Amino acid sequence: MATICVIGTGYLGATHAAALAELGHDVIGIDSDAEKARALNTGEPPFYEPQLPDMLKRHITAGRLRFTTDYAESAAAEVHFLCVGTPKSPSADTADLAQVNTALDSLIPHLRPGSLIVGKSTVPVGTAERLRSRLAESGASLVWNPEFLREGYAVADTLRPDRIVVGAAEPADAERLAALYAPQIWAGTPLLVTDFATAELVKVAANAFLATKISFINAMADLCEATGADVEALATAIGHDDRIGAKFLRAGIGFGGGCLPKDLRAFIARGDELGVGRSLAFLREVDEINVRRRQQTVQAAVDMLDGHVLGA
Repeated sequence: MATICVIGTGYLGATHAAALAELGHDVIGIDSDAEKARALNTGEPPFYEPQLPDMLKRHITAGRLRFTTDYAESAAAEVHFLCVGTPKSPSADTADLAQVNTALDSLIPHLRPGSLIVGKSTVPVGTAERLRSRLAESGASLVWNPEFLREGYAVADTLRPDRIVVGAAEPADAERLAALYAPQIWAGTPLLVTDFATAELVKVAANAFLATKISFINAMADLCEATGADVEALATAIGHDDRIGAKFLRAGIGFGGGCLPKDLRAFIARGDELGVGRSLAFLREVDEINVRRRQQTVQAAVDMLDGHVLGA
């Protein structure tokens, strides 16, 4: 078993830290927010996620898991997971990598030759190669291991993932990370080893596809409303086709949460930067359908209440 450092203890990082402890590793979680670290050390995450508080408390009590703001404690770890946020840039649709860069700057002084850095944050394609060059002088290696968490199912998705993707420049680096996930791989979880760019794209491409599926059924909802058809029956019927599947075919007010629109817009922006914007142009309409659906829902509420809506 390994000593592991998890940098960033938000939704992704706190869950991943607890799951790594569940797999038998000793884990140090690092965050810049002292209050968050204090709460996590009592087993109370700053968000709701079923099963997570119990898992945190169990491994904190056992001494396999702790949280701190002190990067110096990362020196004890052999493997370091980057789980910090990549929000939308304040001035554009691109991803803001400030937290990734700050985390790496804070970590580098405590690295030793042979350390393994594992990127899990959702980043624009090309980021891993840039970070790898920054790590060259430290003698540390880098792999990219995207996350695929669903809100409300994050513990299960971490402990029993439907696939493990590892982007690596060297096969030995991928093998080191695979060893940490050995119980899951032995249980039958597929391990997919790729280059950096492919691993980075897997996450954003998956989110773009799911966003497209959501916007598709909402576009069908507009058509059903215009024709008197039943969108739920329509979704059930087409969902029985195993080439399509029923998941994410639920018409409503659009994407749930902020990750899909953030990642979708950053994906489009990165495509523009790479000169392939035309190939991703359809995703702009996917995003616009989502925005319109919310506006239509608000308008429907206004109409039903005869305009008696606060702020309408």
